[in-house]
Amino acid sequence: MSRRAPTLPPPPPPVHIRTWPDEQALLADRAGILGWLVGRSMGFARLAQFLLLVAGVQFGWLMAGQALRALVEGVVDPLSMIMGGLLAAFGLGVMTAAGIVLGLLLRRDSAMRALTRQWAALASDPVRDARLRLPGVSLCWLLISFLVGAFGLWLSLETPATARRGQDTYAEVVYLMGAGTLFWIAGLIGVTKAVTHYRWAVRLVTARTSPGDPAGVAPAG
Repeated sequence: MSRRAPTLPPPPPPVHIRTWPDEQALLADRAGILGWLVGRSMGFARLAQFLLLVAGVQFGWLMAGQALRALVEGVVDPLSMIMGGLLAAFGLGVMTAAGIVLGLLLRRDSAMRALTRQWAALASDPVRDARLRLPGVSLCWLLISFLVGAFGLWLSLETPATARRGQDTYAEVVYLMGAGTLFWIAGLIGVTKAVTHYRWAVRLVTARTSPGDPAGVAPAG
């Protein structure tokens, strides 16, 4: 039996077809959907999934880099060339597959952010909304992503600056710079995600409720 990704909840219905009997019913549904969306987007499971995909991209790049290194170092026998080509193809395949899945994951996160903002705009509920900040999870996203990005930036800059002719090969420099760039991009994505979520959650709690009917609740029939 296949395991399919959970379907995203629908956007909030337009005002003229809302059927909530009162404001408390709307707030309960709003809190449940927001909690689900934020948990799916920022939870520890999503962080682990993100890091595994980044590791998959790096593993693919490692395989391709090893094949490139073998070819650059002058391996000329047919068997080694065939093995190097297969290794490069395998590495690029793994890297491409992990990159595609990561791209789909980020696209799904974008859709969840849009839904989160739509449901949040329905009403003001500071007490329940305070739980959406997830300070511990956001801090983990921020620290891990910052460390990954900082390491990648250092690696991509330090490698060409310290490379020595006759000791470091061109293939080694290209591989390390590529790995550092991939780490730096992954770290930037994670830091942006953590900061964007936390700033939104803080603004959601501290924003004042607009005048009028904040919940937009349709009167009971």
